[in-house]
Amino acid sequence: MNRFPALLPRLSLMILCLISFRTLQAAPPNILIIVVDDLGYGDLSSYGATDLQSPHLDQFFREGMRFTEFYANCPVCSPTRAAILTGKYQDLVGVPGVIRTHANNSWGNLVDDAVMLPTVLQQAGYNTACIGKWHLGLEDPDRPNDRGFDHFHGFLGDMMDDYYHHRRHEQNYMRLNNETINPEGHATDLFTEWACHYINEQSKQESPFFLYLAYNAPHTPIQPREDWLKRVQEREPNIDEGRAKLVALIEHLDDGIGEVLNCLDEAGQTENTLVFFTSDNGGQLNVGANNGPLRDGKQSVYEGGIKIPAGVRWVGQIPAGTVSDFRILTMDIFPTACEAAGIDVKDDWNLDAASFLPTCIGENQSELRELWFFRRREGGNRYGGKTIEAVRRGNWKLLQNSPFEPLELYNLENDPLEQNNLAEKAPRIFNELSAALRQELQRYGTVPWQ
Repeated sequence: MNRFPALLPRLSLMILCLISFRTLQAAPPNILIIVVDDLGYGDLSSYGATDLQSPHLDQFFREGMRFTEFYANCPVCSPTRAAILTGKYQDLVGVPGVIRTHANNSWGNLVDDAVMLPTVLQQAGYNTACIGKWHLGLEDPDRPNDRGFDHFHGFLGDMMDDYYHHRRHEQNYMRLNNETINPEGHATDLFTEWACHYINEQSKQESPFFLYLAYNAPHTPIQPREDWLKRVQEREPNIDEGRAKLVALIEHLDDGIGEVLNCLDEAGQTENTLVFFTSDNGGQLNVGANNGPLRDGKQSVYEGGIKIPAGVRWVGQIPAGTVSDFRILTMDIFPTACEAAGIDVKDDWNLDAASFLPTCIGENQSELRELWFFRRREGGNRYGGKTIEAVRRGNWKLLQNSPFEPLELYNLENDPLEQNNLAEKAPRIFNELSAALRQELQRYGTVPWQ
């Protein structure tokens, strides 16, 4: 009999947590997903950068949860974005590689029947907006307004050839919904301004909002505003000029994200907004990116190409100042957002992703999947239209970083820098992972991508 009083505090806490979570389900939060472009794992001060200051993102992590084992679905742009917005491996929605403006060098086509996160949220009563870089199609039916977004204000294409003129191959892809526009200013400032305007307008409405905010920065061209570059060079007198430009572009980006978060606060939306932050892939080494201690960078399925800085904030629900080593893929944002919004994931969506909301709110959670796949298709002489891929199981990782080189096997627990290829020393593991990878490639082969 004496056991029961001791259980009461624990039971009370569990009941309070359930009541709190169910209350939130009755009042769904706004959802903001911030995706930046080519941000290296070591290119925030909160991830170890010593020549760079990112006070706003550092504060964001202090107010929520920062992840140390967060992975992009792909080491390049379009596939990771497709995975975030569909909750599936990118090949299964027709985007194995980069969608480009020239058909002879475009390696994906978002399938018409893909279940899109904005559509799911829209059907649940959310107003939905895409601001910034789209990169998943240029024409009907592949534009944001065709794919579940009520509002689009941004750049349809891939990279900008100039952050001020907003062109790609001399074509203007800046749009307000489906109208071509020609705004003035640095793209980072424009996307920040448009996001704040949307937040302010939506704060006057009763319905919740979903904002997918995708910055071009710090993707090439490395073109920071002059005032930000001067600030970096004065603070870091010995910094390399190329590195200084990238640092300035990132610090300007951090400032813009801080302004968006401040706009949430001023609109009274901070506590009822779930905010995700991530990069689409690792940093590009030849323009000065820092991927910390990881091997390689953007374009590569070594860790530097796919392991990224990421975090989540939901004031009052996610314990502040927490750091998690729970492993996550960018596509897992989809069901996590759905769970927070009180939306049941349907079986016929056939998601590959799984919610990590339990981890966010401090609950124990089993690993999201046994096998973790990464893949990319690309052209040029380096890839020849073929693919590179990796599969991870536990600490074992099998990869082929060139279609013209053999498979390699690493144990990331003992060899996090991927220096000691164990392909010949661990044949059983090699064969098991190789078979799993082949089976997954057969699954991908059922979906056309051209």
